Amino acid sequence: MQFHSFLVHLDSDAHCAERIEFAIRLAREHDCHLVGAAPTGAAYMPTVPAAAAAQSDLMALAWDALRDQAEAATQRFHDACTKAGFKSFEVVIDERDKADSLIERAHCSDLVILTQDEAKSPLGAFASDLVEQVVLGCARPTLVLPHAGHFDSLSKPALVAWDDSREAARAVSDALPLLRKCESVQVVAWNEDPTSTGEAMRRRLDALQKWLLWHGVTADVRMETAAMPIAEAMLSRASDFGTGLIVMGAYGHMRLSERILGGATRGLLQSMTVPVLMSH
Repeated sequence: MQFHSFLVHLDSDAHCAERIEFAIRLAREHDCHLVGAAPTGAAYMPTVPAAAAAQSDLMALAWDALRDQAEAATQRFHDACTKAGFKSFEVVIDERDKADSLIERAHCSDLVILTQDEAKSPLGAFASDLVEQVVLGCARPTLVLPHAGHFDSLSKPALVAWDDSREAARAVSDALPLLRKCESVQVVAWNEDPTSTGEAMRRRLDALQKWLLWHGVTADVRMETAAMPIAEAMLSRASDFGTGLIVMGAYGHMRLSERILGGATRGLLQSMTVPVLMSH
């Protein structure tokens, strides 16, 4: 269970430069190859039959602009890797939907690195909630960086949110290479039923603690009663622990083109203050 290849999303937003720098540092720390992917996304334009010829020309210009943006993003990535003396990297431009491209390319990577979505675009239905789509559709873990703040390293204490689900088990397994390098690891399960003693969960926490130890991770485990929504409880504990990384299962499913996210997953994606590794 080691990392060998990371995939980082390249685009023209204000957070891309910091995302690239973070990906380079993490790839160097884990001796990984780094792939910078710059999908163009789709060019949208309402259809007006009476102006078909003009629209065809405008659509061609729109695609050229998207391609130019992707090429500029890959050039910035190339320059950053060269400046940092990082040699094991490659760049890819893909002329299609951003989420579809990243999800497919993640099949041949160990970790996908994105940045948290900011406020919704005024384009409304044309705006793509990229992070949600990738988290739910990706076969690999997704490391989401907050859009606010600066994150030099993931070696600070880590918080693992545990509920003994398949998603949580996969997230912990996916995060093992990161957890081994953390200063400390806290595993917390939240009891949402105040009438329950939580004995069954305590036994499962003990089993997880042993399993982590077998994989080289020494972790403290604890169970708490949830006095607030789970996402808020996670962020509160992350602040208490001085956490630099949260690990959790991502809950939700795709229904046609609609993303149905679990409450804790959506809450953390909206309010995260530290990097979060999610697996679905």
